[in-house]
Amino acid sequence: MKEKKSKSKKRKWRKYAFEFLSIFIAVLSAFALNNWNDKIRDTRTSTKILTEISNGLKKDIEDININIGGHKDGIQACEFWTKILLNEEVKLDSLRQYYFRLTRDFFSAQNVSGYETLKSKGLELINNDSLRFGIISLYEYDYRNLKTLEENYYEMQFQENYYKEFNAAISPYFEFDSRGDISKINTPLTLSSSEKNKILSYLWKIRVNRKFILDYYADMESKINKINNQIEIELKEIE
Repeated sequence: MKEKKSKSKKRKWRKYAFEFLSIFIAVLSAFALNNWNDKIRDTRTSTKILTEISNGLKKDIEDININIGGHKDGIQACEFWTKILLNEEVKLDSLRQYYFRLTRDFFSAQNVSGYETLKSKGLELINNDSLRFGIISLYEYDYRNLKTLEENYYEMQFQENYYKEFNAAISPYFEFDSRGDISKINTPLTLSSSEKNKILSYLWKIRVNRKFILDYYADMESKINKINNQIEIELKEIE
């Protein structure tokens, strides 16, 4: 009788153990499947975000190159007007362009939608530590500094700082056509020595500051290209 009860208990324990093992395996499988689905979802999300960031960076490079060209034009304008003030020979066919470009300011256009999406989804979506740090540094530090330099740094506000006095000194020597467009400038300019030196110092400051920001743009372009290359490698590895 005792032997029958013992066998019955063993069968029950085996049944319970089997049921427990089945439940354990089912839970573990469900957990693994859920993790796998989460990983697939995160991979798709990170791929989409990295692609968006990459496209934005390519657009940023285009905008940077426009500003680089503008600052280079501004330097050429400085050289043109310096020669005018020093009574050196110049070609006057680009007079209006050099007048317009001399104190032209620029703003920093940055495509940040991809990065903002990444922040909202979680920066940890990017597993590559080096790439994640590079992206954060670019958007949170480098881009902010560039925007400050172009739009808020006092030295770089050429129109506000230099146009009024430069125009007051130069405009009396302009001639205008019937449409009101600048047609020529009468040279030599009969400015006093102090007035000439003041305008020359303005031209020097504009030129130096434009060269300074061109160096910063060159550094920015290098960083953006490096990050974009890292993104392309990361996307290939994800695929």
